[in-house]
Amino acid sequence: MATALITGASDGIGLELARIHAAAHDDLILVARRLDLLEKLREELVAAHRINVHCYEMDLSLPANIDRLHQSTTASGLKVDFLINNAGFGSIGPFVDSRWERDASMIDLNVRAVAHLTHLYARDMVNQGGGRIMNVASTAAFQPGPGMAVYFATKAFVLHFSEALHLELKRHNLSVTTLCPGPTQSGFAKAMRESGSPSPAMLASKRIPDSASVARYGYRAMMRGQAVAIHGWMNALMAASSRLVPRSWVVRISASITGGL
Repeated sequence: MATALITGASDGIGLELARIHAAAHDDLILVARRLDLLEKLREELVAAHRINVHCYEMDLSLPANIDRLHQSTTASGLKVDFLINNAGFGSIGPFVDSRWERDASMIDLNVRAVAHLTHLYARDMVNQGGGRIMNVASTAAFQPGPGMAVYFATKAFVLHFSEALHLELKRHNLSVTTLCPGPTQSGFAKAMRESGSPSPAMLASKRIPDSASVARYGYRAMMRGQAVAIHGWMNALMAASSRLVPRSWVVRISASITGGL
């Protein structure tokens, strides 16, 4: 039986990916800051699928917790076959008006944690003879984002980092998939509101896909060993077009969407 480690598993895409892996009879290691939500999910999945579910209440923006997680799973004899780096958050507003502590925490979670967890568990997977990694980025990765400058930049890191590793690790029977959803019905906008950041209008639309459909798309792409998976044909078209038009246009179009003008 395989084991999937999923960060940010208490809500949104991470929660739906946990349900998908459970339905495939994979054991789970779930990580999030809300233990009560993880325990509720654990009860649901154990009852439905009779799998083993291990819950870790951790803030992965704190570097020490990443080492602690790896040490704990290793000491417990848990072999990770799927690593899904889904935890992350964003904020909106002028960079000079932002709280640096929050931006630093965003960088630590969206960038440092992804790289550090990938480094630790990819080495284990190489020694095990293979595995699969999914790093959740965003269509924000394909252009700068005035008004959400730090968030867009962190997702660009995830995309480029993961694309490089996909090629590096192929010879070890290890695939790295970058999932790039567009606006999605999840806890993302809620978290921004709770932080005091205004939510972009694009996140309020009733037409945006739900987390379950994005998770299914990402899971299928990961199982195929696909390098980059952009959810939605319109998002894929917009990502491609960002490479065909002048960069000054790209930045202005992005700013009109985020409200950064």
